[in-house]
Amino acid sequence: MMSDKLKQIIDDFSFLDDWEDRYRYVIELGKALPDLPEDEKIEDNRVHGCASQVWLVSKTGEGEDPVMEFRGSSDAFIVRGLVSIVLTVYSGHTASEIAKTDAIETFRKIGLVDHLSAQRANGLNAMVTKIRETAARKLAA
Repeated sequence: MMSDKLKQIIDDFSFLDDWEDRYRYVIELGKALPDLPEDEKIEDNRVHGCASQVWLVSKTGEGEDPVMEFRGSSDAFIVRGLVSIVLTVYSGHTASEIAKTDAIETFRKIGLVDHLSAQRANGLNAMVTKIRETAARKLAA
């Protein structure tokens, strides 16, 4: 379930030895993430459990196991970068793939989990949980 974009992010992390460089890279990913329109930054789209403001929006295809697309944003650049990586893991996959994929594994693979503050780790878990629950609801519908 790994896209070329996700492989690129993992490869890029492997070339960055210094954690400052890795954080800068996460911030750059956040800056490159298209912002959500203001009318989508609503309570229904907000991810609870994040210290920063985070919003996630989903679009679902047709069928019993639809392909799902996700968009998101945050008011903090480092968190926007985390959102970008999470969206890269999940967007464009079927609901069943999403429901059984734990993006936290990707963050472990690139060594980022160990370097997140407790608040950011909680926020990351909240994002992953919200996306996986959204996919599970689509499968149950």
